[in-house]
Amino acid sequence: MSSTAVLGCAWGDEAKAKIVDVLAKDADYIIRFQGGNNAGHTINLKDKKYVFHLIPSGILYPDKICLIGSGVVIDPFELLAEIDDLNKQGISFENRFFIDPRAQVVLPLHKELEGKAETDNKKSNIGTTKRGIGPCYADAVARYGIRVGDLFNHEFLRERIENIFHFHNYPLSKADDLIEKLTISAKRLKPFVKQIPYLLNNVENKNLLFEGAQGTLLDITFGTYPFVTSSHTSYGGIATGTGFSLNIDKVFGIYKSYYTRVGNGPFPTELFDKIGEKIRIQGNEFGATTGRPRRCGWFDAVAAEYAAMINGIDEIALTLLDVLSGIKTLKICTGYEIDGKLVTEFPFNSKTLEKVVPQYIELQGWDKDISLLTEYDELPERAKIYISKIEELVGRNVTIISVGPERGQTIFR
Repeated sequence: MSSTAVLGCAWGDEAKAKIVDVLAKDADYIIRFQGGNNAGHTINLKDKKYVFHLIPSGILYPDKICLIGSGVVIDPFELLAEIDDLNKQGISFENRFFIDPRAQVVLPLHKELEGKAETDNKKSNIGTTKRGIGPCYADAVARYGIRVGDLFNHEFLRERIENIFHFHNYPLSKADDLIEKLTISAKRLKPFVKQIPYLLNNVENKNLLFEGAQGTLLDITFGTYPFVTSSHTSYGGIATGTGFSLNIDKVFGIYKSYYTRVGNGPFPTELFDKIGEKIRIQGNEFGATTGRPRRCGWFDAVAAEYAAMINGIDEIALTLLDVLSGIKTLKICTGYEIDGKLVTEFPFNSKTLEKVVPQYIELQGWDKDISLLTEYDELPERAKIYISKIEELVGRNVTIISVGPERGQTIFR
């Protein structure tokens, strides 16, 4: 048995789904371990675009089993809508898709709470997707949450719903309607519910692929707090989000060839000029979940090395290299200047990060369209130099290079 993890190493949107889709060919199980339908994973396959929010990207392979671990928060109505949409496209879920009963349930009140918080909290607006993810995780920690397994015990479900409504001063008059809808959803979800820890720890001679959502710099503990997501997006989230007890054999860190961020929060290498706009257009940098334009900037080796360190990254998958074609001069941030002092450690404080003056090295760009290349040796020499410099600064080898959204637009070293 082998196990592989695919982890985003920036602020999300690193094209993880593309890499998961490529690696899933050799996997038997693909497992989501954190986040919710605030994730937007896009895969282009045979001129068709698929966007996944909760379901693991490996579902496109008909012989793979896809799992949602206990660390994921699930909006049952959105999940069923996603299943129905994929069913219409000929994708079967029977005996190949399972959910852990410990996963928390996102309720309509969670969306209302998050929307209100984002509207009211003007000074530290996080810029969330307003999908109710944060309030759901908060209720889980406060022990007021509803879990998937609760949906199948009507009396206990009522008790839990009334409890959480009381906690949030939410009108009990809405409880009956919600319980009825959840009960209907539960009937459809029941065939998919299975204890994931037992499944994962008892399989033999199977290859496991763990699929991260969002990115390391959005981790609730190690990210740019408070401008983060509400789950553990880094390596540690795999164990707590699935119950898998063994070490992961190989950890792929997914990095864009440049950096992006959606929502608010510090972004040291952000570009506000024509080059930033060029990257946004060429990279189609608009959120799969919200449609919001992403903020774009240069590759940040300080943040990249930090993410590699805390995740124990073994190898790098460098994505969207093709987007940089045609840019005359490329920059990589190699250090931070803060209050006149040179710093090479990633700050733990967002206020400090806001004061960063990035220190850059410049590299010559290339003009050649590389989107149809399939061999490393075919890349322009300047593209190879750019890759080598990232390897040097991050201290990890780049073994996968993505030059387009399709499976075939992938170079292996």
